[in-house]
Amino acid sequence: MIREINVKTVTETVKEMCIRANYYLSPDMDDAMKKAVETEKSQLGKKILNQLQENLQIADKEMIPICQDTGMAVIFLEIGQDVHFTGGYLEDAVNEGVRQGYTEGYLRKSVVKDPLIRENTKDNTPAVIHTKIVPGDQVHITVAPKGFGSENMSRTFMLKPADGIEGVKNAILTAVRDAGPNACPPMVVGVGIGGTFEKCALMAKKALTREAGSHSDIPYVKDMEVEMLDKINRLGIGPGGLGGTTTALAVNINTYPTHIAGLPVAVNICCHVNRHIVRTI
Repeated sequence: MIREINVKTVTETVKEMCIRANYYLSPDMDDAMKKAVETEKSQLGKKILNQLQENLQIADKEMIPICQDTGMAVIFLEIGQDVHFTGGYLEDAVNEGVRQGYTEGYLRKSVVKDPLIRENTKDNTPAVIHTKIVPGDQVHITVAPKGFGSENMSRTFMLKPADGIEGVKNAILTAVRDAGPNACPPMVVGVGIGGTFEKCALMAKKALTREAGSHSDIPYVKDMEVEMLDKINRLGIGPGGLGGTTTALAVNINTYPTHIAGLPVAVNICCHVNRHIVRTI
C-alpha cells in the first residue's frame, strides 16, 4: 500500500527542527555535558564546563541560539519505499523548511552561493541533503546543523590496509590533536572506516548524530570507541582548549566494507553542542 505525504508536511517539520536544534541541546548531549562537569579533574576545566552550562541555560531561558554559528543545515532523509510525495519536489520542500526556519527563527545565515565568489544566499539555503531508501511507509528526518569551527578541523585519511587498526587509531588521534582548541572542545568525534573516499566521510558525519554514550553493535568497534575516548581525553586539550581531562564527550565509529587495496578513514569533529534532532513523519 502506497502512502502519500504532501511535501508541505516535510517543510513544516524541517522548519521546526532547524529552530529547535539551534535553540536547545539534545537530551543526550545535555546529559553528557552534565556528567562531564562531575568527572572533570581540572578546576579550570570545571570552570569552563560550568560556563558552557550557564550559556546553555541562558539560551533556553531567553530563546536564543546556543551558538552564534547556527551552521549549515545537514539533513538525512530515510524514506520508506512505500512513500509517494505529492505537492512538489522533495528537495525544494526541504530547502523551504530550512529557509523558513532560519528566517523566522532569527538564526544566522552562513551559506554562500558559490565557494569562491562568496555571495551570501541570505536564507541559509541550500542544505546538504542525504537520502536513503528504506523499507516501510515512513520518513525519518535527521537535522544536524554543522558549524564550521569544528567542520574545518575534520580530516580524511587514505590508509594502506597494512596500517591496520593501529593506523586507524593513530589517524583519529592525529585529527583530534591537530584540531586542538579550534574545534570548541569538549568535542564529539565521528569516525567512518571503510567504503570509499566519499563513503567514509558520510559515515563519519552520520556517526555524529548517534546518541552520545551509545556504542556500535560490533564488539571490536565498541572497544575502539571506548579506547579512543580514553586516549583523546588523555591528550590534555580539555574544555575550551585550556587543559583538562574532558577533551571529548563521545567517539562514535561507523564501518563499511571496502576494497582489498584500501583503508579509508574519515574523522568528522563536532563542537560541544553537537546539534542533532530526529523526527518521523
